[in-house]
Amino acid sequence: MPSLPDLANRTVAVSGVGSAFGVAIAQAFRAQGAWVFGCDLDPSAFPALSAAGVECMVVDLCDRAAAAGWIESIVGAAGGIDILVNNAGGVAGQTHRPFETLSDSDWDMVLDINLNAAMALSRACVRPMAKAGSGAIVNICSGASLRASLTGIQAYCAAKHGLLGLTRQLAHELGPQGIRVNAIAPGLVLTGEATRRQWDAYGPERQADILGGIAMRRLGSAQDIARATLFLASDWAGFVTGQILSVDGGSR
Repeated sequence: MPSLPDLANRTVAVSGVGSAFGVAIAQAFRAQGAWVFGCDLDPSAFPALSAAGVECMVVDLCDRAAAAGWIESIVGAAGGIDILVNNAGGVAGQTHRPFETLSDSDWDMVLDINLNAAMALSRACVRPMAKAGSGAIVNICSGASLRASLTGIQAYCAAKHGLLGLTRQLAHELGPQGIRVNAIAPGLVLTGEATRRQWDAYGPERQADILGGIAMRRLGSAQDIARATLFLASDWAGFVTGQILSVDGGSR
């Protein structure tokens, strides 16, 4: 990967490092010489990340005080924070069900993971970033930030739309303090068992139709998302804020 010198020695916080995106993003920043901190409820990826120099912690991001406390611990250890990647998200194991049968608890869980956690982490970063006069927040959104979700999960679509709204609002508010806020909308990436099951369930004909609607004629990878994250976090995107970058291979 080409070197991005401005990322060397930067302090980076990445949420959701138990996922394929989180692992790839954390490793990509480490490869650029950044000081990387990661969190997740699932510690299964921690040994490999720790071996690469990522400092990992189990944090329940649905607890806003715990989320803020994690950022405060990073600031205490590093003396500040330069970059936040709000990657934690997902559908919490849910599948589509008729909207009228949706429970309050299932709705709240998906909103907490995808939107409220990003709010709490971002809010905790504002003061240290503003004090330094610079900072970058990258929110991992979704194609469901821009249209109906293929998952059919109403709370997920609403949360990702909300995360894009938060991105744009914070970019407007925090820009005068030198803080940039952007988002990424990944295309279809087979990041784990659930997405692979979904892909397999489509069958050959539907799979071919989906690939035919992607200009690059392939699915994405976690590394594709990590590279886009590096760009938006780096000085190469120094005049880019309030934007959502679709990394989807040219999906129609």
